[in-house]
Amino acid sequence: MNNRASILKIIGLLTLAVIVFAGLIQLIPFGKDHANPAVVQEPKWDSPQTRALAKRACFDCHSNETTWPWYSDVAPVSWLIARDVQEGRQKMNLSDWGTGNRDVKRAAKVVTSGEMPPWYYVTLHPNASLSAEEKQQLSQGLQATFGISSGSVDSLNPTK
Repeated sequence: MNNRASILKIIGLLTLAVIVFAGLIQLIPFGKDHANPAVVQEPKWDSPQTRALAKRACFDCHSNETTWPWYSDVAPVSWLIARDVQEGRQKMNLSDWGTGNRDVKRAAKVVTSGEMPPWYYVTLHPNASLSAEEKQQLSQGLQATFGISSGSVDSLNPTK
């Protein structure tokens, strides 16, 4: 009985420590500033359908029109979301098209390959999941929008 009481006491103390730690990390400010800068300029989309697919699957990380869900205020998830949005906007910001921070050739490839949107994003945002046909449409639309040929996209894929 004494061992059981000791084990329960240790479990209780560990639980309390986890709760205190979880509470304390909420005080770290990183990931809680959800400012969306103004939309400066979007690319000249080849079609409304391409923009709609991009908005559905890409805009939360690759534009200044991020929708911040409630859990984006809860650390450590807030840290991961803030990092993903910051990196996404740096690689290609569809709301600040005049700045030159565009990885346009890679954009079509990662959509076609299924690398983007990432699985963990789609898990929490099922509407961002694209069918194979939608991936192809978005990839072709991005190529047309960005003025790149399919050959230059294929050259980024080492298997082709």
